[in-house]
Amino acid sequence: MLKRPREEKMKVAHLTSAHPRYDARIFLKQCRSLAEAGHEVHLVVADGKGDEAQASVYIHDVGIIRGRLKRMLSTTQKVHGKAVELDADIYHLHDPELLPVGYRLKKAGKKVVFDSHEDVPVQILDKPYLSPAARKVVSKVFAMYESWVCSRLDAVVSATQFINEKFLRINPRSVVVCNFPMLDELAVVDVAWSEKKDQVCYIGSIAKTRGVVEIVDAIGRTPGSTKLALAGDLERSALTRILEASSGWERTKALGFLDRDGVKRTLGESRAGLVTLHPTRSYLDALPVKMFEYMAAGVPVITSDFPLWREIVENTQCGKCVNPLDAAEIAGAISWFVQNPVEAEIMGNNGRRAVKEHYNWGVEKGKLLDLYSRIEQEV
Repeated sequence: MLKRPREEKMKVAHLTSAHPRYDARIFLKQCRSLAEAGHEVHLVVADGKGDEAQASVYIHDVGIIRGRLKRMLSTTQKVHGKAVELDADIYHLHDPELLPVGYRLKKAGKKVVFDSHEDVPVQILDKPYLSPAARKVVSKVFAMYESWVCSRLDAVVSATQFINEKFLRINPRSVVVCNFPMLDELAVVDVAWSEKKDQVCYIGSIAKTRGVVEIVDAIGRTPGSTKLALAGDLERSALTRILEASSGWERTKALGFLDRDGVKRTLGESRAGLVTLHPTRSYLDALPVKMFEYMAAGVPVITSDFPLWREIVENTQCGKCVNPLDAAEIAGAISWFVQNPVEAEIMGNNGRRAVKEHYNWGVEKGKLLDLYSRIEQEV
């Protein structure tokens, strides 16, 4: 095989049909890191916001189509068309619905990497819009298809060690690139602990399985006047009505979606960060990026008492683990952090130190660049 001269850089195209253009894992971390390394980086998205160039990354928009099924059919075809037009050296896919696109590109002689953000077959087993019987069938069929395609690709990137163990049995060139935070992006160094608000925060997607009902209930049970800063899209729905009927809603500040500056500001104001996801199959072995972002900002964490999360929290002494289904227990943890500011600040500093030493994008970036370097020599 003819190898590329070492001084040349590759033309890289990252493809997503579902993620936002400034997605933290895709754009902020992977695309920008590859551009900083000298590669020509393109990002294909489907959000209807048009083309642009940001941080030496060329963003191509194929337009937005509403509806899950239409997106999976029409949008993926548009993404494939743009991918072919770009004629890149390597394609990096970020959505499971793009696996057919990846296979077609591979058949055309291109280098293709699939990035598994979640364990999709396991995730399917928790989909509420499918019946239990349908979930099992769809999960099994998708697992077989995923395995068949990924065994033929050039590499698989996994967001956690748990996911990577599965893919190593499918494709020996599988690497873990964890979604850890960029070290200084959310660091809050100009806010004294005594100046923080009487507030805790939850930042992320808002859904029942992410524990938002219990969190709002818990703030209503917390003694004193502590408030909850709830950051994330909250559209009118049955869930919204449940939250608004909770006794804790009057002490909840619904902030909506926040940009990165807004996230940093909210973390700087808060005395603890909540990530109390429900014990679903797709969460038990996940590494929630929000937990590490709280830690990076020096904010102690209140997390679900899952074995993997408990090991991290106890080893770093950065927070408390609770039963995510028990609002009273969550309220007790919130109250403890509010009433013990000295200990809370120590735990926040412990988390910050752990991110600085281990759980940061600088470490993970090296793994990604090493993988690309190995693929580069085969292009």
